[in-house]
Amino acid sequence: MLARTERPSHGPLARAFDRFRLNGAALFGVGIAVPLLLLIVTYPLWWRFQPNDIDLLAMNAPPNATHWFGTDGVGRDVFARVLEGGRISLMVAAGSTVISAIIGFLFGFVSAFAGRWADALSMRFVDLVMTLPPVIFLLVLASITGTGILPTIAVISLLSWPLLARMVRSRLLELRERDFVTAARGMGAGLPHLLLRHGMPNCIDIMVVYATTQVANAILLEAGLSFLGLGIAPPAASWGNMLNAARSTAVLEQYPWQWLFPGAALVLAVLAINFIGDGLRDAFDPRAELH
Repeated sequence: MLARTERPSHGPLARAFDRFRLNGAALFGVGIAVPLLLLIVTYPLWWRFQPNDIDLLAMNAPPNATHWFGTDGVGRDVFARVLEGGRISLMVAAGSTVISAIIGFLFGFVSAFAGRWADALSMRFVDLVMTLPPVIFLLVLASITGTGILPTIAVISLLSWPLLARMVRSRLLELRERDFVTAARGMGAGLPHLLLRHGMPNCIDIMVVYATTQVANAILLEAGLSFLGLGIAPPAASWGNMLNAARSTAVLEQYPWQWLFPGAALVLAVLAINFIGDGLRDAFDPRAELH
């Protein structure tokens, strides 16, 4: 009698991917985000205008065959500036997300594994940061660090990590009581071993969902800071400072393309990333296994 062979079950990551690709809203977000990302990354290779090229003969030109999104008050191509603004927003979002994820994860790990006093001190510091008024804290930090890409990354990073620290701590407090972690600690495993062998692999789902959500938040924060003049300073292109430059009544009424296209790009990017983040959160939700 032939032995019965069973089909191996999918791992948790494969099941999460299966749930993600069945999520219509998440796929819609991917369908927006991927073409937008390709445009942002590749436009210097095929678009004839640079973001800061000035053409005084084409000032405030409406959308046409030459300038697809029209031009601004000094003749700069709005299409190139929208895509360059997206590139800067993604740089700020990616950089601040990586930094805040590292800070938040390390705080959460140390709080869970380094002992009672470390837990108490780190969590009180997290509580202190979270009780600060976010808008005021953001404006104060931005006024101290100044404008530019690196200061904006620093400001958003310092504001964004406490929530991740709490989530990681909650996951690792449950993990440290499991037998394999207790055995590893009993055999003399130090914090670096626990971090790399047990902490990071068991927090991948939290980190992925956090990163996706934080990218959207960082894009909004960068746009808000740039709109207020505390983020990316002109003449560098940013969705926020493009909206700031078009805030006058004359521009709003007579040249709507100067604010409509950067505003639409900002909304579409954040909406797409939020859809993807919601899909990832649902895909990694362990309760989905029960349905």
